[in-house]
Amino acid sequence: MTYRLPPLNALRAFEAAARHLSFKNAALELSVTPTAVSHQIKLLEESLGLPLFDRLTRALALTPQGEAMLPKVREGLECFAAAVESAHAHAEQGRLVVVVPPSFATRWLVPRLRRFAVAQPSLNLHVIRSLSTIDGNQTVGAAASEPADLRPEDSLVEIRFGGGSYPGYHVDRMFGSDYIAVCSPKLLAAEPPLRVPADMRHQVLLHDDGAGDRIGPGWDEWFRLAGVSGVDTRAGPHFGDAGMAYVAALDGLGVALASRPLVANALAQGRLVAPFDIAVVQNHAYHLVVAESIVRRPAVQAFRHWLLEESQAEAPGPVNSSASPLAR
Repeated sequence: MTYRLPPLNALRAFEAAARHLSFKNAALELSVTPTAVSHQIKLLEESLGLPLFDRLTRALALTPQGEAMLPKVREGLECFAAAVESAHAHAEQGRLVVVVPPSFATRWLVPRLRRFAVAQPSLNLHVIRSLSTIDGNQTVGAAASEPADLRPEDSLVEIRFGGGSYPGYHVDRMFGSDYIAVCSPKLLAAEPPLRVPADMRHQVLLHDDGAGDRIGPGWDEWFRLAGVSGVDTRAGPHFGDAGMAYVAALDGLGVALASRPLVANALAQGRLVAPFDIAVVQNHAYHLVVAESIVRRPAVQAFRHWLLEESQAEAPGPVNSSASPLAR
């Protein structure tokens, strides 16, 4: 839409003069001369083809046209000021860039982000998936190079899966990750039966061969804890990442070994079931990792508070199984 508007300076001069009913006082407010104010208003009146002021001998009064115009001009100037202030505030706040492990992003973080968006509607959030947030793939802080246009006012935080020792960073432990056997409800109800751990001999085992969001364990560890021997733990389809193995389990292709917190929603919704309370426990856990220099920024504090509340509410309960040698 094309707007035919008088110059902004002329509108500012009119509003100030109308408020003070004085060219002199309007000039003092605008840091110009009374002659300049008078000139701007004359230009405005010529542009509109309407008189806005009655110039009396020792006074200044608004004409009916000026009185009708003043409230809308004032409202418009206030809207301009609010828009500029909002733009400055947005620029100063910058973006909150959250770099996370891929499966964690898809299966844990994103399904919960609506609650954060409702609580912080003005926060400029960017979520980036990266394997660099998994210990052993890259050093902490390396993910900062991924957003190529990262600006000084942006705040970058990481959710890392690892041991939790990140010197120079503020670290909050969210929750650990134990691994359980999961499958589709229709697979559980089908033949052959799946009632005791030994029945797993007859099931298709799904494997995650990619870096995924974990370091070990494998099916051999699960069967050792279950007390079941003589099983070819390498048999069955192998997938390049945890996401594909997860989808295969949902589709009823077989049984997957999955991180309990990352399948908590699917279990609660009945899309997956865990036939046995046998878990392989690890030392590695999910941590929120933030540079000490930005940990007190409002955007970081808001995200940190929300994330820790969510992780405490969703943390898995106690496991009724022995810890594997991976746990200490």
